Amino acid sequence: MSVDQPQYGEYASPEEQRLRAGLPPVEQAPSASAPAAPSPGAAVRAARPANGAGRMITAVLLGIGLVNVLMSIPGFLDLSATLDQTLTMLGAEGSFSNYAAARTWGVIALIVLFAGYALTLWLSVHRIKRGRSSWWLPLVGFVVTMIAVSICISVPMMGDPAFNQILVTPPAG
Repeated sequence: MSVDQPQYGEYASPEEQRLRAGLPPVEQAPSASAPAAPSPGAAVRAARPANGAGRMITAVLLGIGLVNVLMSIPGFLDLSATLDQTLTMLGAEGSFSNYAAARTWGVIALIVLFAGYALTLWLSVHRIKRGRSSWWLPLVGFVVTMIAVSICISVPMMGDPAFNQILVTPPAG
């Protein structure tokens, strides 16, 4: 059972071994005959581990996003009732009547919401694995996804006479 297996770091260059050990690289005099090539450990140095606070912020923001997605499911699946409640809160005299469009666009908005969250999650995890800052990505993902979802919701709203009436003549008060 004595198979010769390489020891940890045996195949690594001396520069890579020093870098992994946390030691500074050895200074080499530049040669005049050839341009300096990047060291094999340059890629390792470029990928710095993300700080713990940034990872924590990313995780918290992704958690809040997941709660938002899950809490939004009922409202999008019954978008006509949600838009009817919106009309009531705005003080409109009529009620929402564009049911077919609301059913279709509610499902589309939900799919867009899921896709936006999934993409944001994947990009965030990918950046963390590469050692890059990712705390800002859930914020940008939220804004971009909400713009797309708002466009989806506005389609049945703009096709409804009660919403158009509010746009033309807002209720008093």
